[in-house]
Amino acid sequence: MPPSRDEVLALLARISTPDGGSFVSRDLIRALSVENGQVRFIIEAPTADEARALAPAQIAAELALKALPGVTSVQVVMTAHGPAARPLPTAAPAAPPSFKLGQHPTPQQGGPQRVSGVDRIIAIASGKGGVGKSTVASNLAVALARQGRKVGLLDADIYGPSQPRMMGVSKRPASPDGKIIEPLTAHGVTLMSIGLMLKDDEAVIWRGPMIMGALQQLISQVAWGKLDILIIDLPPGTGDIQLTLCQRTHLTGAIVVSTPQDVALLDARKALDMFVKLKTPVLGLIENMSTYICPNCGHEAHIFGHGGVAAEADKLDLPFLGELPLNLEVRVAGDSGTPIAATDSPLADPYLRLAARLIAGGMA
Repeated sequence: MPPSRDEVLALLARISTPDGGSFVSRDLIRALSVENGQVRFIIEAPTADEARALAPAQIAAELALKALPGVTSVQVVMTAHGPAARPLPTAAPAAPPSFKLGQHPTPQQGGPQRVSGVDRIIAIASGKGGVGKSTVASNLAVALARQGRKVGLLDADIYGPSQPRMMGVSKRPASPDGKIIEPLTAHGVTLMSIGLMLKDDEAVIWRGPMIMGALQQLISQVAWGKLDILIIDLPPGTGDIQLTLCQRTHLTGAIVVSTPQDVALLDARKALDMFVKLKTPVLGLIENMSTYICPNCGHEAHIFGHGGVAAEADKLDLPFLGELPLNLEVRVAGDSGTPIAATDSPLADPYLRLAARLIAGGMA
């Protein structure tokens, strides 16, 4: 008849260990199994040295168990669970340098400076928000790229960056040395935005000097490479960003975007006056959301009025660069990350014509 578990433990309690105790009294037995005459267990020694010292007692236990009536086989494993040897110290991998954005601007002598490798820089501006300036900027950049130009797009709206979403990019730009940022590319356009350096819902809470320093970094510390034209999407209004850009960077000129209604034109005039005072050429005006075509009946409507921007351009003797429609497809394309100018939609044509006009006029 096979022995019981208690009988096996009673036998092990009689096997002396080097310190005068037994396997049982020292609580060294683990995972004891007694089934159908097969005895299995583990001797768990505190250290490797004690495991070696317990080896003779292990042999004695195995011989005693095999001599026990009813035992058909004995399997004993010795382990040592002492403190693990400490690994040799190794140098931790060097973390990549962190690029700090939003420093105070550095002094600059000699007036507005050119950006290395960039032939022309055009700022897209508006007097007020909500007139579609960022939509114009992204679609114009893509339209210029489709016509063979090497184009960069800088989202200079530090407080409300939208170009990452409109251009369909979200990857954080790399900065291997912590000094120069490697921009991303989308739809044939080289892109940089502070929005790529932040979480989607993270606000920028900076005073003027930090905003000015961040703009300086986004222009001078980005590896733009060789560009025919850099489009800069400005925030609305006439604040620190506009002043810093015009005073520190050599601009080819600015394009002012407005909707036709009087309240938008009122603010657009202020933007135009600012560029005049800062001695920045105004390349022309664009009337956005000029016409709405009903998709059901084809009726043409002028929701925000019509022709106001063209009349203002004529009044100020400035080029009128064209009208852009109000259309749901344009908005959906921007929200999805593929500007309408990157598609074969007929709605891409106004932006392609605008790009062609700038190229023909030597502005892009």
